[in-house]
Amino acid sequence: MTDPAPLNPALAATFAPPVMEARRWLAELPLPPGLPLINVSQAAPVDPPPQALRAAMADAALHRPEAHLYGPVLGNPDLRAAVAEEFGASYGGAVSPAQVTITQGCNQAFCAAVTTLAQAGDEVILPTPWYFNHKMWLDMQAIRAVPLACGDDLLPDPDRAAALIGPRCRAIVLVTPNNPSGAEYPAELVGRFFDLAQSRGLALILDETYRDFDSRSGPPHDLLARPGWDRTVIQLYSFSKAYRLTGHRVGALVTSEDRMRQVEKVLDTVAISTSQLGQIGALWGMRNLRDWLEGERAEILGRRDATVAALSALPGWRVKSAGAYFAWVEHPLAASSADLARRMVAEIAVLALPGTMFVPPEDPTGPRHLRIAFANIDGPRIAQLAERLRGLAG
Repeated sequence: MTDPAPLNPALAATFAPPVMEARRWLAELPLPPGLPLINVSQAAPVDPPPQALRAAMADAALHRPEAHLYGPVLGNPDLRAAVAEEFGASYGGAVSPAQVTITQGCNQAFCAAVTTLAQAGDEVILPTPWYFNHKMWLDMQAIRAVPLACGDDLLPDPDRAAALIGPRCRAIVLVTPNNPSGAEYPAELVGRFFDLAQSRGLALILDETYRDFDSRSGPPHDLLARPGWDRTVIQLYSFSKAYRLTGHRVGALVTSEDRMRQVEKVLDTVAISTSQLGQIGALWGMRNLRDWLEGERAEILGRRDATVAALSALPGWRVKSAGAYFAWVEHPLAASSADLARRMVAEIAVLALPGTMFVPPEDPTGPRHLRIAFANIDGPRIAQLAERLRGLAG
């Protein structure tokens, strides 16, 4: 019998995808009789795109031959131009189409950005709780994720970050509005991180997947209006949440033209080009769904407020932060969230992710918290969620 083929130890060392791990609990654990599942484990929209957007994509599939072919590696010129115009206007800066690339979702944008910055043995600073796919990609590349613990307000501290910068540090990552906490980072805070990264010759990777659901009016930061911003900032975006295009995988990366030449190498070897139908849908959405998207934003913010009110009324439960699609909730029970999350499936038919999935194993905050992704449950189900949590025994 021959030995098995080699396995990349860096890949083997990282954890299983948390959302897939949680879904396996549904196969392993019977739901309590008479209780339909309340799934607050994932942030992806469960509804398809609006009918008009689907019709536009269907028309393209039928009548535009190029919709079925490879496109430019860095994305379709019309969509790149639209993103440049939108980001320039939204942030009060100047963004050219050459500073935009379109990716197979925002996760690919992150992977491409990191690949241009770092190699095995380098370091990247990640605030905790972190978005687990960011940590997984760094693990797989043998790049050390340096945890930057957030305070009780779930905001990272630039001074603490400065103390973590070593000779092999290549970047600082911020996600705002944050996944998993929902925290919206103040513009002044984002600016301080920019100043830190710029002064130390690091990249600032700014993941704004949920920017369309930020509760604030006006620009959330001024980075794109700063001189030479593209030498420091790598900004990431996703069309999946805004236009419900999760299955079509369309994201964006905004940075310098020089770095784009390196990004192109990464994308060409991974996917060659982003889905044509997805890009066509994203562009149509940008041009035609502004009012619809504002309605979606209002609905999500309403669900945020309902979640905060319902969970804050539970004895001992504390909503530490909430925004965009997420609430980061401290529970009062003795059990670790890693065990509690599994119990919640079997006892109250609620699927949520434990805080332990978003922090290093030794971090004491993980066992005390749950991430609640409330975007896919309406007001009545938010009330049901609270009542079921109320019934959990310690």
